[in-house]
This record gives sequence, structure tokens and C-alpha cells, in this order.
Amino acid sequence: MAKGRILYINQEIIPYSPETEVSYYGRYLPSYIQEQGREIRTFMPRFSYVNERRNQLHEVIRLSGMNLIINNCDHQLLIKVASIASARMQVYFIDNDEYFTKHDGIRAEDGTFYPDNDERILFYGRGALEAVRKLSWQPHLIHYGGWFAAMVPFYLRRLNKENSFFSGTKMVLSLFGDDFPEKFNPLMEKKLKSDGATAKDLRMYDGYDYMSIMKTAITYSHGIVIASPNVNPELVAYAKENKRHVIDYAPKEEQFPVINKLYDTLIGSNINN
Repeated sequence: MAKGRILYINQEIIPYSPETEVSYYGRYLPSYIQEQGREIRTFMPRFSYVNERRNQLHEVIRLSGMNLIINNCDHQLLIKVASIASARMQVYFIDNDEYFTKHDGIRAEDGTFYPDNDERILFYGRGALEAVRKLSWQPHLIHYGGWFAAMVPFYLRRLNKENSFFSGTKMVLSLFGDDFPEKFNPLMEKKLKSDGATAKDLRMYDGYDYMSIMKTAITYSHGIVIASPNVNPELVAYAKENKRHVIDYAPKEEQFPVINKLYDTLIGSNINN
């Protein structure tokens, strides 16, 4: 088995988030893969429900302090870290006072879809990748899941144009039954343009809703994991029409070893360590 470095960019992780299919994967897939001898790093947003004192988060000063430009405005990127002792696993948190500290998860407590969710997913996707660059930890593969992480491919391609840090990095996307009817802010197109979106990017994001961002993520990923029995059938069909490497839904204890083998398939020839 090839080893390699696997970066996880998650939407939620147990015990920092309530238990859901998304947070279960965020917690137990990385620890399983680490037990197979691979090196991992794990990220999630520092939503306001993540209590810093109770969970013993502390800021990583050497990684924090940069500003990310979203919609032509500077936003401070803060990186915090905590440990899941039972799994010998560290979790890095992407934080920002405007996008996360004041927001209780991906929706408000009353179920309202936050009007700035477009900027939040832009900030999170880019922030996680920028933090990894500052760590000087070059991943062979990025496994991301949940719609909140769906802009990772956009920023990976943009950053690859700037330098070769992520050159050769493969991407795997986990799909969950987390679709929603709301559309993103109608100004999302303008914000993508200001962040270097090409005409092709804008065509793929047309609609600026759940289906458009997830289909785009599928298109730019090298492998797809159907991680829930409730994934939108249209997305499952789209994945199977467009990707060779699709892992069908199965109980987690059966699916995790198959995901591990997929990593070997995608990155085996690129491992030099």
C-alpha cells in the first residue's frame, strides 16, 4: 500500500459538531486512514457552537494573521487547533469573526439560510488551502465533503496557477444528503469573477444553488464517494456518467477500506516518500 499525505476538509466533525452522517465521516474516516499508516491533516470551520474553552482550542499564531480578499474586501484568517486524544488526531479550525464566530453553523437556529453563505464557503475553501500552504505540508490527495467545502476545487485550480505547491494533488469528494432549495446570493457571480473565475467556471456555477456547486465539485474531482443513502439521485447519476472512480453507498465499516484502496489507485504512482 502506498502511504502518502491525505488532507481532509470537512464541514463538520464529531465531537465538535452534533452527530450526523457528515460529522461521523469527518471524525472516523481520517482516524481510520491514519491507522493504515498514512499521514493526515483535518480541517473544519470554527462555527460559533464550537466552544473554545471546553474543546481546548488555541490559536496557531504562525498560521494566523493573513488576510483573504473576498468580494474585494479584506477578511482576517484565524487558524485554531484542538486534539481528539482518543484518536491521536489534531483538528485545525478556520475562523473569522464575521463569517464564523457570529454564525451558528450552516444555518441559523430558526433554520434560516444565511445570506452570506456564498462568501463563507469561498472563505473556507480558500482559507483551508492557504493554511496548508503555510504549514508547508503538501498533500498527495484532498478528501472533502459537505456542501460547505464545495469550493475547494475552484481554489485549488486558482492556487495552482500561482505556484506549484498543489501540483499533482488529487481530489475526492464525499456526497451526502444535504441538499437545500435556497439559492446563494445573486452577487456570487461577481464575487467569483473578482476571485479569478474564468468563463468556464461561471458557466458551471450557473444557477448558484446546491446542484450547480456540487456538480462542479464532481466535475473537478478524481473520485466520488456516495456517503449517504439519501444523496440526491441526480447527483449520483451525474457522478456515474462523468467519473470512473465512484464508490457506491455501503455501511461505513465496509466503505472505509474501499476508500483507502481508492487512495492507492489515485496517488500510488505519485508517492516518493
